[in-house]
Amino acid sequence: MRAVLVKDGTGPAESLYLGDIAKPSPRHGEVLVKIKAFGLNRMDIMQREGRYPLPPGAPATMGVEFSGTIAELGDGCGEKWKLGDEVIGLALGGAYAEYISLPQTNLMTKPSHLSWEEAASIPENFLTAYQALIVIAQCKKGDNVLIHAGASGVGVAAIQLARFYGANTVTATTSTQEKINFVLNLPSGATHAVNYKTQDFHQETQKITDGKGVDVVIDFVGRTHWQKNIASLARDGRMTMLALMSGNVVSEVDLGPLLYKRLRIEGSTLRSRSAEYQADLIAKFQEQILGEITSSTGGGKIRTYIHEVFPFEKIQDAHRTMEADANAGKLIVTIP
Repeated sequence: MRAVLVKDGTGPAESLYLGDIAKPSPRHGEVLVKIKAFGLNRMDIMQREGRYPLPPGAPATMGVEFSGTIAELGDGCGEKWKLGDEVIGLALGGAYAEYISLPQTNLMTKPSHLSWEEAASIPENFLTAYQALIVIAQCKKGDNVLIHAGASGVGVAAIQLARFYGANTVTATTSTQEKINFVLNLPSGATHAVNYKTQDFHQETQKITDGKGVDVVIDFVGRTHWQKNIASLARDGRMTMLALMSGNVVSEVDLGPLLYKRLRIEGSTLRSRSAEYQADLIAKFQEQILGEITSSTGGGKIRTYIHEVFPFEKIQDAHRTMEADANAGKLIVTIP
């Protein structure tokens, strides 16, 4: 089968090419899916560059989310699924290919009202946002929420989920006026937005919350945002850290606020979670959220937003677009 490979194992976007690898066969409890579309994520770039340690058992091929049809059933999968079923899925890797084999518990039924491209944009973004915001940070009605990287795929999903669960205010940070306009103009978008390059998001959240601070922070940035995140959190605040884009070492950390504000800070990487954890998360998400998601024009309270769709042969262009931080919404690749 065809798959996206990296010349010499690691390298820049120009090192990506379409090559042939062995088609996988489903083992017991697994299904083989013919992929229609897959989504891009920041971890893909890090993996391509050799900066993302793969979890045990993950294939070398990139890609963790996709939409497609079931092509083959492994032993023990006949009760839940049948050949031809339309599905979306979250995988340890391997989605940059024509076929993927993965545990049947990592699949969800594709919503019939979504296109292949729209459906492929859901698993990683929305499951990550749901886990970070609802499962870990326990966002609830009346909370004030701060979401960094607000125009990213996970950011957009988290903004809408926070509104869906009744947050009082949702402040999104981003880097351009265009992206600020985007997150504010979503039908269930941010209530406030801050350009972190030209504004102090701590000062802005203090104004927005009348000095109380925010109850929940979702952070992808790490080092450069740490001090202001801690200052921005209200008493009993919760912060979920999903990435460390600016670095992982913070010098001269004052631990006092963690104690006297009773802060709870937890890191999470969904890809490295156990199969049992992922299966449970996917089941809860499918029951509570999946059916609420519509297309960008679908009229629902939670929508998926696609920035651009690329054909399989344009995978280099897709990676360059993500590296340039040019997208507001999801980047999708289709396989004919």
